[in-house]
Amino acid sequence: MRLILYSKPGCHLCEGLQEKLEQIQGLSLELEVRDITSREDWFQRYQYEVPVLCRSRFDREEPLPRPSPRLSVRQLEQMLQNYLPTDEAK
Repeated sequence: MRLILYSKPGCHLCEGLQEKLEQIQGLSLELEVRDITSREDWFQRYQYEVPVLCRSRFDREEPLPRPSPRLSVRQLEQMLQNYLPTDEAK
């Protein structure tokens, strides 16, 4: 699964989510972290919403529900399994 994390420097919620995503081992994830301060369109869209997690499928981004910062790595992995295409689900 290809995920895009919209983030900004100094955002503790963003950093926490990124760390948990990088610890997930039960799913095949490709994570791209995008700094919203590097592009004006990203900044305008997400400045009040980061972290924003999107799934990239067929060259389209689909926002996923915001995970609670209290989720464990395992709980985050279980949540993401709900968004896997059926042919990728384990």
